[in-house]
Amino acid sequence: MLFEVWAPNAGKVEALIDGQAYGMGPDPARAGWWLADLTAEHGTRYTYRLDGGQPLPDPRSRRQPDGPDGPSAVVDQDAFCWKSPWPGRGLPGAVLYELHVGTFTPQGTFDAAVERLPHLARLGITHVQLMPVCPFPGTNGWGYEGVSLWAVHEPYGGPEAMKRFVDTAHRHGLGVVLDVVHNHLGPSGNHLPPFGPYFTDRHHTPWGDAVNLDAPGSDEVRDFLIGSALAWLRDYRLDGLRLDAVHALVDTRALHFLEELSTAVDGLSAALGRPLFLIAESDLNDPRTTAPRDAGGLGLHAQWNDDFHHAVHTAVTGENQGYYADFAAAGPNALAKVLTHGFFHDGAWSSFRGRHHGRPLDVATVPAHRLLGYAQTHDQIGNRATGDRLTGQQLGAAAALVLTSPFTPMLFMGEEWGATTPWQFFTDHDDPELAAAITRGRRREFGAHGWAEEDVPDPQDPATRDRSCLDWAEADKPAHRELLEWYRDLIALRRSEPALTSPQLDTITATAGGRTLRISRGPFCILVNFSDAPARVPLRRPYHVLMARPECRVVPGPTVRLPPRGAAVLRASEPGSDGVTVKP
Repeated sequence: MLFEVWAPNAGKVEALIDGQAYGMGPDPARAGWWLADLTAEHGTRYTYRLDGGQPLPDPRSRRQPDGPDGPSAVVDQDAFCWKSPWPGRGLPGAVLYELHVGTFTPQGTFDAAVERLPHLARLGITHVQLMPVCPFPGTNGWGYEGVSLWAVHEPYGGPEAMKRFVDTAHRHGLGVVLDVVHNHLGPSGNHLPPFGPYFTDRHHTPWGDAVNLDAPGSDEVRDFLIGSALAWLRDYRLDGLRLDAVHALVDTRALHFLEELSTAVDGLSAALGRPLFLIAESDLNDPRTTAPRDAGGLGLHAQWNDDFHHAVHTAVTGENQGYYADFAAAGPNALAKVLTHGFFHDGAWSSFRGRHHGRPLDVATVPAHRLLGYAQTHDQIGNRATGDRLTGQQLGAAAALVLTSPFTPMLFMGEEWGATTPWQFFTDHDDPELAAAITRGRRREFGAHGWAEEDVPDPQDPATRDRSCLDWAEADKPAHRELLEWYRDLIALRRSEPALTSPQLDTITATAGGRTLRISRGPFCILVNFSDAPARVPLRRPYHVLMARPECRVVPGPTVRLPPRGAAVLRASEPGSDGVTVKP
């Protein structure tokens, strides 16, 4: 087996296999690379030693059986027997479901999550989006502090368990998307710096020195990140990747890292003969993120749309603090703008930022499925002081907006039945000083906004993670079961009606009136009442009610009587129809 590692500043490199040291030689074809052809098999433990220093795990380790600080292990990717042939499943027409392996079930493993995949298939989900699964210190955490970007967190089950999960998901017709973090590594267990210039002090990020994408040595760093991305798609048969906070990837080179990555992924897609896609989390509201490369864009296939989330959230909750302020001030008009223009901040003034923000989207040419729409995400719940979710009543209206929108819809785990379990910020660092600093920082952050220290959950307390696990028994309780059926019916309607998956933003009209919103999409009219009082919404032509929550009626006029916090999906009536309600 060929062992190879990039260590451009080392004068001597050794591979240690089962305690035995073997010298490695420079690669004559690649500057800074060291090679050794050694005997090893699936599961063999090994480390690298630079200039007689401490043994270190492989930067490109495929498995860390003892955690980020332990030795690496050889993984034979061909040893796994895939059972489900999979042609792939592209993003257009998709309904995504974001889940965290560690709290999707109390057991917090891939194998336990497999048991819940039939629920997602019955719901109508097309793709499961996994939060990061790279190794991180301890057992429990969100995953955004991963430190070994080619491996799978061992407490989740390691590489083989992840492959079993993906294989079973495919058998249920579910694609799998993985959230990957290229913009930083965790504060503990990061062993990359001794090997080479993986980071640079030319740029700084909220996490410290930036990942080196444009300084000397950056060619190999970019190859490291792109190689990791391709390995996930190829070796684990994933369908796509979600790229965390791409606005934090500082790159001044003419060929941006994201453009290079999208080129490589499209090339792998062509080679494998199945669709692959990249979804960016971006704070920039920049259409160039997803514009084709030949049109001057980065060529990513989609991006999260927080503007849609903020407009939905403020409409159903009435919250107006922080970045919600502009959306709350606009009321339902914020939703009307997002649904017809893609972004709310499209060059408009942002009071939260104290400047203009964003860039207009060309609604005549940009397909709406390039934007993801959602009412809840791990960020928008977990970054609240107590990790509280939207209520079932709020979700009734939010679901109607998300699942009839022109955007690619995404749900957060448990949303479909109105889970009452919070989803809180939790960590599991074994460094006492780091653990204490995280707890102090979290409580100080929310203390500045009026929260009492004792009311902010301690991220290091195991109970914080335990509280965040889904209670699957809730889904069978009457009120939760009713909401679950609402979600299923909306997804089924979306899947059966091409007008509801049309990517054309310029064919949509949305009109706000007081605390109500009327959206027209082809033959469909979606009505939402955000008020605690009943509302009467006039219609422009006869409609009948396909589904509503709670029940509403079309009355002569024609007018729809919407109950408080009500939502309804109507379809244009055929000539001669009386436009009466259909029981939901």
